[in-house]
Amino acid sequence: FSSSLIRGATVLKVSESTPRTVSRQALRVQAATTKDVSAVDYAKTLPGVSAPFPDVFDPLGCLNNATVPEVRRWREAELTHGRVSMLAALGIVVGEQLEDFPLFYNFDGRISGPAINQFQQVGQGFWEPLVLVIGICETYRVAVGWASPATNFNQLKDDYDIGNLQFDPLGLCPTDPDELYELKTKELNNGRLAMISVAGFVAQEFVNNTEIFQHLFRYLEEEIILEIDDIELEIGAKTITAVPQIVLEELGKVAQ
Repeated sequence: FSSSLIRGATVLKVSESTPRTVSRQALRVQAATTKDVSAVDYAKTLPGVSAPFPDVFDPLGCLNNATVPEVRRWREAELTHGRVSMLAALGIVVGEQLEDFPLFYNFDGRISGPAINQFQQVGQGFWEPLVLVIGICETYRVAVGWASPATNFNQLKDDYDIGNLQFDPLGLCPTDPDELYELKTKELNNGRLAMISVAGFVAQEFVNNTEIFQHLFRYLEEEIILEIDDIELEIGAKTITAVPQIVLEELGKVAQ
């Protein structure tokens, strides 16, 4: 009975989602070939619309006076920045933890401390090939998705599937339209979270010049000690546990 119920629910889900998928695809095709579709209606067909905002989240009303090509360009920018931010968030966390690891690019010990300071510590021999790789990647992305500036300046190609650079070496991209739509929504949401996270990481490290996890553990250490202090006061202990000076310094509560 359970397996029959599951199969029935699966069939129901497919039959319910298929019209939505067809509607989204049809509206995108129409928007790419005509000017009859509004920017708001087109944005509703794109991945990334999710709870707690069941409709398009546009508090500033940017879509009211926008065109479909502009919405496509904005989504391409959002997706690109989200992907870069996911790499950056991972790089900040991993880089701060692996600065003493022999295989890390720190064999001479010159890279240390918070991630906001590591950029300046990297010497020659790293930035040159990195800039070359970035240039090659961006050239490929422009060739795949962007129209010729001579005929359509600063616009995406009409047949370009936003964000699809045909790069899937592990074969993870699903062929089912609904699964692909859900996967794109997850990528966008994780990219949005990464952009906020990187901004938070950088701002926090500027405040007290302390690595992210080091700041977290010092904060937890301080909270635990303060809880112990409360217990000691309750039981009338003669001595109260003091918060170590290094904890206060790394939390920016006293001058180092």
